Amino acid sequence: MRFMIMHKVDANMEAGGPPSPQIIQGMGALVQESLKNNVFLTGAGLHRSAKRARLTCRAGECSLEHGPYAGKNELLASFAMITAKSLADATEHARKYARARGDVELEIGLVVEPWDLGVMPKPSGEVAQRYLLLIKADADFERGISAQPAHEAALAELQRSLGADGALLASDTLAPSSKGARLSPAGSGKRTWVDGPFAETKELIAGFSILEVPSKEAALAWADRYAAVLGDNQVDVRVLA
Repeated sequence: MRFMIMHKVDANMEAGGPPSPQIIQGMGALVQESLKNNVFLTGAGLHRSAKRARLTCRAGECSLEHGPYAGKNELLASFAMITAKSLADATEHARKYARARGDVELEIGLVVEPWDLGVMPKPSGEVAQRYLLLIKADADFERGISAQPAHEAALAELQRSLGADGALLASDTLAPSSKGARLSPAGSGKRTWVDGPFAETKELIAGFSILEVPSKEAALAWADRYAAVLGDNQVDVRVLA
């Protein structure tokens, strides 16, 4: 089974602060161990909301909101990772996806690269920027009504839009949140997992990891370690469809 483990932003991230050396080292060790065990498939972190944008499309009309912003509907239905020249360029590609998809809300976020964290030098020459398109869930999705045909048609339009100047690196669809679980910040209390469904989540996504493990229990055990590295962040575990 494949799972998407997501952690949410905190005040330090939204203020532009880098993750601590302990988080970088701890997450690196967990990912390296999980790669060796053939558990970790891929993952990425996002820059703060000041470097993101949102598209809301209704009846063929799309409105654009630039960050920084607070969370609204942050319950995820699917995602796609692309390369683009800039946020404006990525937003135009996302608009093509959205118009092909129909009524949809999505977020465009710049991906954090290793050189942004200082763990390796930035490659010389022009480096393609990666952006994550986060497509939000609606009531039909949460009821289990599949949007996969519309999503796949919109992905095909996205690929046409990207042409030779960009690339669709990855995409996937999640199962409804009723199959997921959430670990909320503990404050001074004990952290506990709560099973879905979730009516909503207003915490912005900060990053994700995709795992292949035998069961939901194994995904929760990995996510417990993930959360321990991060500290007091909300963490969601979602099944990939």
